[in-house]
Amino acid sequence: MSAPKVKTQNGDWSEVVDKLVAEKIASRIAAKDATIWGPDAESEASIRLGWVDLHETSRPLLAEIEALQADLRSEGLDRIVLSGMGGSSLAPEVITRTAGVELVVLDSTDPSVVGRALAGDLSKTVIVVSSKSGGTVETDSHRRTFAKAFTDAGIDAASRIVVVTDPGSPFEKLSADEGYRKTFLADPNIGGRYSALTAFGLVPSGLAGADIAELLDQAAEAAPELQADSPDNPALWLGAVLAASAGRDKAIITADGPGSNGIVGFPDWAEQLIAESTGKNGTGVLPVAVEVTAPELTSEAADLTNALLAEKATSGVPTALTSGSLGGQFLLWEVATAVAGYLLGINPFDQPDVESAKKAARGLLDAQPEPEPAAFTEGAVEVRGSEGLLDGVDSLQGAVDALLGKLDEKGYVAVMAYLDSERDADLVAVRPGLATKTGRPVTFGWGPRFLHSTGQYHKGGHPEGVFLQITGAHPQDVEIPDRPFTFGTLISAQAAGDAGVLAERGRPVLRLHLTDVANGVQQLLSVLR
Repeated sequence: MSAPKVKTQNGDWSEVVDKLVAEKIASRIAAKDATIWGPDAESEASIRLGWVDLHETSRPLLAEIEALQADLRSEGLDRIVLSGMGGSSLAPEVITRTAGVELVVLDSTDPSVVGRALAGDLSKTVIVVSSKSGGTVETDSHRRTFAKAFTDAGIDAASRIVVVTDPGSPFEKLSADEGYRKTFLADPNIGGRYSALTAFGLVPSGLAGADIAELLDQAAEAAPELQADSPDNPALWLGAVLAASAGRDKAIITADGPGSNGIVGFPDWAEQLIAESTGKNGTGVLPVAVEVTAPELTSEAADLTNALLAEKATSGVPTALTSGSLGGQFLLWEVATAVAGYLLGINPFDQPDVESAKKAARGLLDAQPEPEPAAFTEGAVEVRGSEGLLDGVDSLQGAVDALLGKLDEKGYVAVMAYLDSERDADLVAVRPGLATKTGRPVTFGWGPRFLHSTGQYHKGGHPEGVFLQITGAHPQDVEIPDRPFTFGTLISAQAAGDAGVLAERGRPVLRLHLTDVANGVQQLLSVLR
């Protein structure tokens, strides 16, 4: 094991760290002091600090998870599917990819993604459905669909469904009523993005074969230093670089190069943690998860910092270089994010703007209106835009140029792809292409997954973004049992609802709908890359 370390470059945060030490911020977080973030945050913080000692409180879960895994394997059940959104899926994805074990992560409502998960060998499949309440529309839809698929295949559905939820939730009752295989109860005093070491992170990871006891051991090794009021506390330095670098409110994050200690996919988890925790009240830190060759990593822009799981800085901007084991890194970044919230003067435990897109999507599902007519169509791409964006525009290239023309010197581009992340993986190439073209940071999120992540920052953070939404046709849709809508209808409503909320808040939104996804992706690559 290796305890987490942070090395800073291209800046001096010693005064900030000294202030944090003097105010005993680290030990107060460890003691679950809800007053740290001010009176407005106290009520929420008082029920959101259970994550600080999970390396101790999650230990009783290990035997339960190990016993269930042994039972499942003895029955030949070794294909684990995880239905979860946001923090319920991102941490297990990092844990299992780093451990090199297979976990099918289902955090999409795209019919192609759902269909592929259903097409796996159901005779060997168990689905873990993770939801604090059970009312999350994505996970509820997945559960219904898999239950029917099991039944249709002559399999007892209840024996193949494992639930992770909060105690006393409607989902706990439903699980008992339906006789599901096992229900794991998580600590209700922990938000999803801080839940890596709770049942939400550990159950699917452990059932898939990851060494979750070692993960808790790594966090336990890191805890004393991260909770100490010491100028050597790495979490204080990381929090300072993220939130106390004057004028710098965008953090470029990568973790796939030398120095990443074998950790795979960490930036996506850190992106959710930071964006949802800090992006509110018109402020925050925009995390930008990038590949190791990203143009942002060599940018000298005045509003950037780098937070890297790497050995050395890649530019002259203020940089935090982090290292250490995965369990230690989880706790390091959680403490640092709580510190960043303190430095920014915001509550790092609420997410006031996430619900707006959900509400808009529910309204569209109920009303099911006809799609807004396209401004024009070019090839396989229907083009729509927020008010005024497409005035005088009659080409796809012109529409993209109109959107990018709204960027200012501190702006960013958000690409939001409501498509199949495996089938349409080529589309990721537009991210570095747009970053090179604009000289500005570009985020890329698969929808609806990002709604539980950067979606909070898009609406509540600095109003500097321009938004490129990409949706696609669904020639092979998937029904949702006992629901008046399909997965295709659901993802379309989620995309339209999110675009509508962004437009209502004055954000420029260009919406590109691919009537033929394969050809449309290639068309976009030729324009955007």
